[in-house]
Amino acid sequence: MKKILALLLFCALCVGPAATALADNAARDQFISDIIGTAQQVFDKAAGRLQRAQYASDIYVCKNFTVYLFRENRDGYRMAEYPDVPLAIPDNLPKDECRDFAYGIYWKDVPAAEGNPFYEAANFRYDDTLSLAENKEIAREFMMQVEKGDYFQMSADYYYGTGAHSLVFIANYDPETQTVRWTDSNMKGEKKKGERYALVQFEAEKGIDWFVDAFCHKTRGATLYRLREDIIVAK
Repeated sequence: MKKILALLLFCALCVGPAATALADNAARDQFISDIIGTAQQVFDKAAGRLQRAQYASDIYVCKNFTVYLFRENRDGYRMAEYPDVPLAIPDNLPKDECRDFAYGIYWKDVPAAEGNPFYEAANFRYDDTLSLAENKEIAREFMMQVEKGDYFQMSADYYYGTGAHSLVFIANYDPETQTVRWTDSNMKGEKKKGERYALVQFEAEKGIDWFVDAFCHKTRGATLYRLREDIIVAK
């Protein structure tokens, strides 16, 4: 009898968005799989050929690419808390609002009620009060939190360039190899006749120290944006 009462109490408590999230977590996983699947399709279609990434309409610009992956799949999903609100991915925080830190670390702070299904799972910003070694240790701990489906936003100074870059991680951080895997566009590329052309990547893999060296600089940093747990299939 006590077990039955306990079960009834548990069921009574599990009402609303939290319960829906528990019951429908498969929808969130499928949304992530759909995003990654679209990335692979774009990658396969590009077949290693550079794609134009010069203009605002070009999906191969780094943030355009990750936004494209989201928008191609968002209509099939909603948030349990706001089932009638279409999903929307925030733009980067404008440069004139990036005070004391470099453009490219943050997105605009769009509330879930307006369709933003992401939350800030983790963030790193270089701390001038700490040594470089201390900052790198914090940055490594940040990168260890990577999960499959995380959207990654960074401001970096590294081998391929300087400035903002966006990508989507396609697997959890691997503690055995200390690596992460992702998909993106325009991390690598070149100019042709004055226009930027980008390489689409899928199953790209690097050690987390590579990323730490990229964004662990003064004024720079990175953020992990993660889908909420209450993703459901749109009705």
